[in-house]
Amino acid sequence: MSWRDLICLIMVIAGIISFLYGANCYDATIGWMGIGLFVVGILCYAALKVYETQSEKKKQPKRTEPLSISGSPDSSAV
Repeated sequence: MSWRDLICLIMVIAGIISFLYGANCYDATIGWMGIGLFVVGILCYAALKVYETQSEKKKQPKRTEPLSISGSPDSSAV
């Protein structure tokens, strides 16, 4: 688990705890803050995963030799 995943998990857990505390003490501000932390934690996790997959695609080396019609690079006579 990376530190980014851990931070997002802590945000989600803090959001749940804040929401439950706000609901128990009838404090709407803390409850809405908890919902906000929960949603932002999930969105942040999703955005980081999309960023990681996009950056992995950019790091893959490109093919230098084009494929022929048959699919193998060394069959020049078809």
